[in-house]
Amino acid sequence: MGTWRGLRVAFIMGSLFMILLIIVYWDDVGGFSLYPLKDPKHEVLQSGCCAPTTMSPPQTTPASRAHTTSSSIVSTTASSASFIPKEAAQEHTEEGKGKQKHAQRKEETREDAEMEISAYDREQEARKKRIDDVCSGKEDVEVPERTRPFSQIPNRELDHLIVDDTHQIIYCYVPKVACTNWKRVMVVLSQSLISGSSGKPYTDPEAVPADVVHNSTLHLTFAKFWRRYGSLSRHLMALKLQHYTKFLFVRDPFVRLISAFRNKFGRPNEDFYRQFGSVMLRRYGNVSGDLPETAAEAFKAGIKPTFQQFITYLLDPETEKESIFNEHWRQVYRLCHPCQVKYDFIGKLETLETDAEHLLKLLKVDHLIRFPSGAQNKTAASWERDWFAQIPISTQRQLYKLYELDFELFGYPKPDSVLHQ
Repeated sequence: MGTWRGLRVAFIMGSLFMILLIIVYWDDVGGFSLYPLKDPKHEVLQSGCCAPTTMSPPQTTPASRAHTTSSSIVSTTASSASFIPKEAAQEHTEEGKGKQKHAQRKEETREDAEMEISAYDREQEARKKRIDDVCSGKEDVEVPERTRPFSQIPNRELDHLIVDDTHQIIYCYVPKVACTNWKRVMVVLSQSLISGSSGKPYTDPEAVPADVVHNSTLHLTFAKFWRRYGSLSRHLMALKLQHYTKFLFVRDPFVRLISAFRNKFGRPNEDFYRQFGSVMLRRYGNVSGDLPETAAEAFKAGIKPTFQQFITYLLDPETEKESIFNEHWRQVYRLCHPCQVKYDFIGKLETLETDAEHLLKLLKVDHLIRFPSGAQNKTAASWERDWFAQIPISTQRQLYKLYELDFELFGYPKPDSVLHQ
């Protein structure tokens, strides 16, 4: 036992000795230290009050030599920098100022764009809120069938809602509100028309023939859903209305009427002459004898409906007893049902270019297509006073009542004849 205890004590003492040697060795080479780390700056501050009067010269070590060499290089570089030619320094300064100005202009442009987008978004929200307020009864205007749900709208009244499943878009077209060009856009997006020259679907809206684009067979509308989907049609309509982006374009109701009259009765149009023009002439034109059989003959003889007769025709209760208003003068709320369909975008002909640009971005197709820049409708809003100058004030007020809901829904100001009554 004594021998065993002696061996244990020797082993322990030997271990302690080896640990001490390791500590001393690492302490010498700076790899390890049991002493707390000291900040040289603090060391100087502490020794400043009681520094010894004599100081031994600093020892030169590899680390100190490297530090000295590094300091010399920095010093030399700094000295060299002080000898940069004046012209070069000035050029460098001007270049820096130029970059700063460019960055500032870029930032200002970005801020302006953000402000413009923000202002436009506010305008869109105001247009949609206006519709919501009118449809909910907050405005003092009568809304026919305001509480009628979409599911109760007959299929025949849904023939203006064009559907593009590829891009998930629903467009309600309103005649005399740039609908030709918007139909061109829809034809290109849906690839529903093949070009005769290339044998491929049209890719440029302006290339789509204007007379062809109004062919109803080119467009898939809600009115066609029953034939295509049967009993599932209403369910599919509801899903698409919920998930697709829906838009329409509107214009001042009275100016739209002027545009419709000019387009359909201001020049020979056989279909509109036989169906509507001849009726107006017989009822309100005091025409004796038989009317010319064709529009061309009637125009040649100086026989054509007047704007006054057109307005009288619209106000005549017998007109809609015989047949529903033609789409070119039917009210927008009856074409597009804004109280039943919550549109995501409300465009106006008065701001067509700006609205078209923002809409294509909203639809995420601005990289695929651009809105046609061709001839637009030439009926100016400023013409309203001239066209209505010969219409009695009482008649103008009756006409306003007929289109009042369109005025109110889309925020158009009341005509002077209504304001001054």
